[in-house]
Amino acid sequence: MNKRLQNIGPAIIVAAVVCGPGSILSASKTGADYGYSMTWVIVLAVLLMIGSSALSARLGATMKGTPCDEITQSFGRFAAIFVGSTVFLIAAGFQTSNNMAIFKAIAPYSDTHHSPFIRNHLPTLVLITLNSFLLFVVYRSRSLYKPVETLMKVLIGLMVIAFIFNCIISKPSLIESMKGLKPSLPENKNPLVVFALIATTFSIAGAFYQAYLVRDRGWDSKNIKETFIDTVIGVSTLGLITLVIMLTAASTLAGKSIKLETVTDMAIQMENLFGNWAGVIFTVGIFAGALSSFLINAMIGGRLLADGFGKGDRIDSKWSKHCTSFTLLAGLCGAFFAITDPSSKNNIDPIIIAQASTILGGPTLALALLFLGIKMNKRDQQKPLISKWMLWSVTIGLIVTLVLAFKTFGKLFS
Repeated sequence: MNKRLQNIGPAIIVAAVVCGPGSILSASKTGADYGYSMTWVIVLAVLLMIGSSALSARLGATMKGTPCDEITQSFGRFAAIFVGSTVFLIAAGFQTSNNMAIFKAIAPYSDTHHSPFIRNHLPTLVLITLNSFLLFVVYRSRSLYKPVETLMKVLIGLMVIAFIFNCIISKPSLIESMKGLKPSLPENKNPLVVFALIATTFSIAGAFYQAYLVRDRGWDSKNIKETFIDTVIGVSTLGLITLVIMLTAASTLAGKSIKLETVTDMAIQMENLFGNWAGVIFTVGIFAGALSSFLINAMIGGRLLADGFGKGDRIDSKWSKHCTSFTLLAGLCGAFFAITDPSSKNNIDPIIIAQASTILGGPTLALALLFLGIKMNKRDQQKPLISKWMLWSVTIGLIVTLVLAFKTFGKLFS
């Protein structure tokens, strides 16, 4: 058992990037607005994520080149550049939201401090220090994968402990949770709520990046079994975190007229209901989620951008590091841009750029993953490497990304 746990890695890293501030806030709001009725959606999202990630991991273990190399062979370099650039835009936009989440999480505590310097500058200094430290790590580490894997395991462990602790003290109803496993739509009959919640756990970008992480881990065709075990455990951990957050909100906030605008709002509600320690522990989970998403999100954007141009086949390649740093700096600048003048009508919200990118990015990545899976099976029709259920998972995932793209398009341009 210990040996198997030590072998877990790539899917935990994917779970770490998906469990960011946006996922925490979305799960909290869903629980507060719809109670226990959306439990079945998380189960569905976990199944889709397992299928897509398992397919991607199998591709990473069996393909000679990277996914972008395969796309280039089939459609040309421009197609790979398009995929890489789209993922970069998504990552840069959500890197901005990660920076803003940390800024807003610190602000309530610094705003009440007696020192004017801390009140005015602490959140900004924390962001600059954090990004500077990560830039240092990116360039000074000779081998990035192993320390990143170890760090993500620690942060995921913190999230599990923190959020389960808050879930236990909130005493959610086991009976109502079980009833929530029966598929049903919320009272307003809006099916888009279901797709939005699926998106917090089912990340096609995270699943796509699994192929790269498997290669970084050194796994090949002899490690097919290990890739699947890793995927199931890692994605199930992601689903568990999302579920306990939603159940906590359902138990404490459902039926109350409380608006959750930031992840900090949930921590404040826990503090008001159960005391200071509950709020502090929930905040620890939030910070672990923000930090885990922080570096890996930048690595996904940077690595895919570099590989799209044919320069990022390894995690430690010069251009992978350059583009990862570029993503970190883009997110930091975007956050400062949004924070310093949030009311200006002339500003273009970087998060809107990320949302606009998902209109093309999500379906593009799902199509690419589906294409690569079918292509791999055609190479050996006698013994196909990709199971049919994996292909069906990605197909359903494609439908989900198309619906989310339509929803995002309507929100941005209505």
